[in-house]
Amino acid sequence: MASLDNIKPTAEQPHRGHTLVEDALAIIIGTLMVSFGVVMLRQVGALTGGTAGMAFLAHYISHVSFGTAFFIINLPFYYLSIRRMGWQFTLKTFTAVALVSVFSDLHPLFVHFDHLQPFYATLFANVIMGIGFIVLFRHKASLGGVNILALFLQDKYGIRAGKLQMGVDCCIVLASLFVVSVEMLIASILGAVIVNLIIAMNHRPGRYSV
Repeated sequence: MASLDNIKPTAEQPHRGHTLVEDALAIIIGTLMVSFGVVMLRQVGALTGGTAGMAFLAHYISHVSFGTAFFIINLPFYYLSIRRMGWQFTLKTFTAVALVSVFSDLHPLFVHFDHLQPFYATLFANVIMGIGFIVLFRHKASLGGVNILALFLQDKYGIRAGKLQMGVDCCIVLASLFVVSVEMLIASILGAVIVNLIIAMNHRPGRYSV
């Protein structure tokens, strides 16, 4: 996942930061987009990587709601987030995780899909989620989980964050062989690539002034 380091202002355009209202609206918009993508993935039986992937596996295996599983799985990571990222980032991340958990269970009360082509829906859901991630990252928030653990272990023990995250995602993919179809597994892998490409292209430290 792309770096969450502060984006440095350029000399021509001084950094003004975001207001509290702007941060709040951005977190709501970003989590609405991510959670809507989650609903599409859940509808077709696909999944994704990271903590969300763990939550999908828990949902498919135990039938616990995705929102509940996602919220619970993220709980242990907040201590590391406080140590690595500070209180402000952690509070924003906790709020974002809570909203995704709630919204992903609320969307089906208002939206019902009569038909979704599974492969297309998986890829498009990841596009929506990628855009939602960018909104959150631009306002110094995230959806916590494995990314925070990876950054913490990199700082503490020199373990490369990217390698650890890739290892976790590989474990999720292997575990998913028992709960999703091969077609959905291939689509899920391609979807994860799309999310990471969107993040890599649009979230680079120093690119934006705010």
